[in-house]
Amino acid sequence: MKYLYIFIGGGLGSMSRFAIWRIFNYFNVQFPFGTLTANVISCFVLGYLIGIQLRTGFSDNLRLLLMVGFCGGFSTFSTFGSETFLMFEEGQIFNAAIYILASLLLCWLFIFLGIKLA
Repeated sequence: MKYLYIFIGGGLGSMSRFAIWRIFNYFNVQFPFGTLTANVISCFVLGYLIGIQLRTGFSDNLRLLLMVGFCGGFSTFSTFGSETFLMFEEGQIFNAAIYILASLLLCWLFIFLGIKLA
Protein backbone atom coordinates (compact mmCIF):
# COMPACT_ATOMS: atom_id res chain seq x y z
CA MET A 1 0.00 0.00 0.00
CA LYS A 2 2.90 2.36 0.70
CA TYR A 3 4.03 2.12 -2.91
CA LEU A 4 0.60 3.26 -4.04
CA TYR A 5 0.96 6.51 -2.07
CA ILE A 6 4.35 7.14 -3.66
CA PHE A 7 2.98 6.25 -7.10
CA ILE A 8 0.01 8.62 -6.81
CA GLY A 9 2.08 11.48 -5.38
CA GLY A 10 4.82 10.98 -7.97
CA GLY A 11 2.30 10.99 -10.80
CA LEU A 12 0.69 14.20 -9.56
CA GLY A 13 4.10 15.81 -9.08
CA SER A 14 5.26 14.80 -12.56
CA MET A 15 2.09 16.11 -14.18
CA SER A 16 2.46 19.39 -12.28
CA ARG A 17 6.06 19.74 -13.43
CA PHE A 18 5.01 19.05 -17.03
CA ALA A 19 2.32 21.75 -16.77
CA ILE A 20 4.90 24.30 -15.62
CA TRP A 21 7.25 23.26 -18.42
CA ARG A 22 4.43 23.72 -20.96
CA ILE A 23 3.67 27.21 -19.68
CA PHE A 24 7.27 28.36 -20.10
CA ASN A 25 7.59 26.48 -23.39
CA TYR A 26 4.47 28.23 -24.71
CA PHE A 27 6.18 31.59 -24.22
CA ASN A 28 9.34 30.26 -25.92
CA VAL A 29 11.59 31.15 -23.00
CA GLN A 30 15.21 30.28 -23.81
CA PHE A 31 16.45 29.98 -20.21
CA PRO A 32 15.25 26.83 -18.37
CA PHE A 33 12.90 28.72 -16.04
CA GLY A 34 10.42 25.83 -16.07
CA THR A 35 12.83 23.41 -14.41
CA LEU A 36 14.13 26.09 -12.05
CA THR A 37 10.57 27.04 -11.05
CA ALA A 38 9.55 23.43 -10.46
CA ASN A 39 12.64 22.73 -8.35
CA VAL A 40 12.26 25.88 -6.26
CA ILE A 41 8.54 25.27 -5.63
CA SER A 42 9.28 21.65 -4.77
CA CYS A 43 11.96 22.74 -2.29
CA PHE A 44 9.56 25.17 -0.64
CA VAL A 45 6.81 22.54 -0.37
CA LEU A 46 9.28 19.97 0.97
CA GLY A 47 10.66 22.48 3.48
CA TYR A 48 7.15 23.40 4.59
CA LEU A 49 6.25 19.74 5.04
CA ILE A 50 9.47 19.11 6.97
CA GLY A 51 8.59 22.03 9.22
CA ILE A 52 5.10 20.65 9.86
CA GLN A 53 6.48 17.17 10.48
CA LEU A 54 9.02 18.50 12.97
CA ARG A 55 6.43 20.53 14.88
CA THR A 56 3.32 18.37 14.82
CA GLY A 57 4.07 15.25 12.81
CA PHE A 58 1.74 13.50 10.39
CA SER A 59 1.12 9.99 9.16
CA ASP A 60 3.73 7.97 7.32
CA ASN A 61 1.30 7.56 4.41
CA LEU A 62 0.95 11.34 4.07
CA ARG A 63 4.75 11.66 4.18
CA LEU A 64 5.07 9.08 1.40
CA LEU A 65 2.36 10.74 -0.70
CA LEU A 66 3.59 14.33 -0.41
CA MET A 67 7.26 14.35 0.52
CA VAL A 68 8.52 11.27 -1.30
CA GLY A 69 5.95 11.03 -4.11
CA PHE A 70 4.81 14.55 -5.00
CA CYS A 71 8.02 16.45 -4.26
CA GLY A 72 10.12 13.66 -5.78
CA GLY A 73 8.03 13.70 -8.96
CA PHE A 74 7.78 17.49 -9.11
CA SER A 75 11.48 18.27 -8.75
CA THR A 76 13.89 17.15 -11.41
CA PHE A 77 17.63 17.03 -10.89
CA SER A 78 18.22 15.00 -14.05
CA THR A 79 16.63 17.70 -16.23
CA PHE A 80 18.67 20.35 -14.43
CA GLY A 81 21.81 18.34 -15.20
CA SER A 82 20.98 17.79 -18.87
CA GLU A 83 19.97 21.43 -19.44
CA THR A 84 23.20 22.61 -17.83
CA PHE A 85 25.23 20.19 -19.95
CA LEU A 86 23.55 21.44 -23.13
CA MET A 87 24.25 25.06 -22.19
CA PHE A 88 27.94 24.24 -21.79
CA GLU A 89 27.92 22.34 -25.10
CA GLU A 90 26.35 25.35 -26.85
CA GLY A 91 28.93 27.72 -25.39
CA GLN A 92 26.48 29.40 -23.02
CA ILE A 93 28.95 29.30 -20.14
CA PHE A 94 27.58 32.39 -18.40
CA ASN A 95 23.96 31.16 -18.57
CA ALA A 96 25.01 27.74 -17.30
CA ALA A 97 26.86 29.30 -14.36
CA ILE A 98 23.88 31.52 -13.51
CA TYR A 99 21.57 28.50 -13.74
CA ILE A 100 23.76 26.43 -11.42
CA LEU A 101 24.10 29.21 -8.85
CA ALA A 102 20.43 30.20 -9.01
CA SER A 103 19.32 26.58 -8.64
CA LEU A 104 21.52 25.88 -5.63
CA LEU A 105 20.91 29.16 -3.82
CA LEU A 106 17.18 29.42 -4.50
CA CYS A 107 16.48 25.79 -3.65
CA TRP A 108 18.37 26.08 -0.37
CA LEU A 109 16.63 29.38 0.43
CA PHE A 110 13.17 27.98 -0.28
CA ILE A 111 13.76 24.83 1.80
CA PHE A 112 14.75 27.18 4.64
CA LEU A 113 11.73 29.47 4.11
CA GLY A 114 9.37 26.51 3.96
CA ILE A 115 10.64 25.14 7.26
CA LYS A 116 10.48 28.54 8.94
CA LEU A 117 6.98 29.35 7.65
CA ALA A 118 5.49 26.00 8.70
